[in-house]
Order: sequence, then C-alpha cells, then structure tokens
Amino acid sequence: MAEKRVLVTGGTGLVGKGIEWQVENKNPMCEGVKFIFLSSKDADLRNLEQTRAAFEKHKPTHVIHLAARVGGLFKNMRSKVEMMAENININQNVLQCAHEQGVKRCVSMTSTCVFPDKIQYPIEEDSIHDGPPHPSNEGYAYAKRMVEVLSRAYNEQYGHTYLTVIPTNVFGPYDNYSIEDGHVAPGLMHKCKLAKEKGENLTVWGSGKPLRQFIFSRDLADCVIWATLVYDGQQSLMLSPDEEDEISIATLATTVATCMDFPLDKLVFDTSKADGQFKKTVSNKRLRSLRPDFKFTPFQEAMKASTDWFVANYDTCRK
Repeated sequence: MAEKRVLVTGGTGLVGKGIEWQVENKNPMCEGVKFIFLSSKDADLRNLEQTRAAFEKHKPTHVIHLAARVGGLFKNMRSKVEMMAENININQNVLQCAHEQGVKRCVSMTSTCVFPDKIQYPIEEDSIHDGPPHPSNEGYAYAKRMVEVLSRAYNEQYGHTYLTVIPTNVFGPYDNYSIEDGHVAPGLMHKCKLAKEKGENLTVWGSGKPLRQFIFSRDLADCVIWATLVYDGQQSLMLSPDEEDEISIATLATTVATCMDFPLDKLVFDTSKADGQFKKTVSNKRLRSLRPDFKFTPFQEAMKASTDWFVANYDTCRK
C-alpha cells in the first residue's frame, strides 16, 4: 500500500500545531502516515504558481487545508475586501492543486461565524446557505462558504471526497495573542498578563453575556486527523464539544484569570464595546453519531495548558 502523505496548509498556526502535537505524541491514527506542515514561508497560497510548486514538491495523497486570512471581530469589520478576496484565492488554488495532484481527500476548515446571522439553534451543518451571515464578517464568511460549494463541485465532477469541517471557537498553544486582531480567548490571555504585571484591572470588551462553545486545539486536531484518515463521508462536520458545554464570555474571562492567578475582583466589563453575535450554539449530532465515545479535554484543564504555554513562550509567540 502506498504511503499516505498528508499536506497540512497553515501548518504552523494554532490548529496545525495541534496536529503536530498529535503526531509527536503518537496518536495511533498517525502511525505510518507522513505529515508535511506547510507555512506561508514555504508558499504564498494566494499565488497559484507557488501553490502548485508546493504540491508538486510534496506530492500529497491527502490535504488538510487550514490556511486562511483570519482575525477577530474588529479586524473582520475593518478589512472585508482582503478577507474575501484573499480567502477565495487561497481556497481556489489549494483545491485546484490538490485535484491536479490526484488528491482524493481534502479536508478544508471553515468556521461557525460563516453561518446565517438569523438562524435556528442549534446550528446544523446543512444550514450554511440558509441566509446572509452577520454583517460584521461577511467578506470572510462568503469566501469560506464558497470552499464548501467548491468541495462539493469537485466531488460531483471528478469523484473526489473533499469536505469541510467547522470548528467552534478554537484555543490552545501557538495561538495569535494580538489584543487588537486576535480571537477572544488568546486576546484575554494577553490582556490578563499585562494587567497582572501592571497591577491594573483586566478589562473585557463587551458585556460578558454572549455564549460560545470552545474547543481545545489538540482535541480539534484529533477530530481533523480522524476526518481525513478514518471518516470516509463527504458531508460537512461540526467539530465542537456538546451543547451543554457552552459558556459565557464572562466564564471564559474568569477561567483565564484563575488559570493565570489573576485576582477576580479586578475583572471589569466595558459595555461600550460591541458584543458581536449573542450566541452561535451548534449541534455536534453528526460528529457524535460517528464518534460517540470521543472525550473532549475538560475546559479548565485545556485552558490551564494553554495559559501556561502562553506565559512560557511569551517572548516568541505571535502577538
């Protein structure tokens, strides 16, 4: 049997590093499989020729497509043109080059934020095109919706099994800890560290009331590896802990503060800042029907591992 070669785009980012951790820690699914982690230094995936050269060099049998131009709420509101145009380019180039190389399995990552703004909860995979996304991130959202359409088109036209996976809010080591442009959990970790050093309050943007489901990057990595090498379906998959594990931003902030030994009486909420969507509860029923016994890392334990990594690697992490 030919060697399985899995090319991971965006391989040095949050989820790519989670996959690398699973490989290094001898996840049984990875046995006998070669993983190639591609970074933006190896190829600019917005450029078709550079993308093609990377695929020709590594000759993958499978692709995990994580590369994207991403950012939190405020960056999405500021940069709609770049968010849309660059993500469309990246996705078209990666899927085209995967097809040219004869890759039968390409798993592309999207996000729960690409779903319709007005939607019934819990959100299920097949409701992705049921209405427009939240206006704050429509550039990114429409680009990511198109990778789902393009994957299906390749399957219908060429007999591939390309699909999309949709994680909820991801956190873990190797995140982007930018306070301006990062996501909520890493941004809070950074603000918490600075507030602790200065003896100041930790100010959380918004009311703290919005609800989110968080997934630890190493758990997500396990699910993505499984979706690539074990699952053989073509249906999109929500990769998320169970609905009852949804928490408020206030609980997130309290957990981060606790893990970083920050005094809880110095935690304050700035209600003049936007909250974004109040909730995005998703159903992981499809995942659970296929992997009923998968155990997610408890939130506090995962957050402690994440904050410890951030503090230990503060000087060199993305921020």
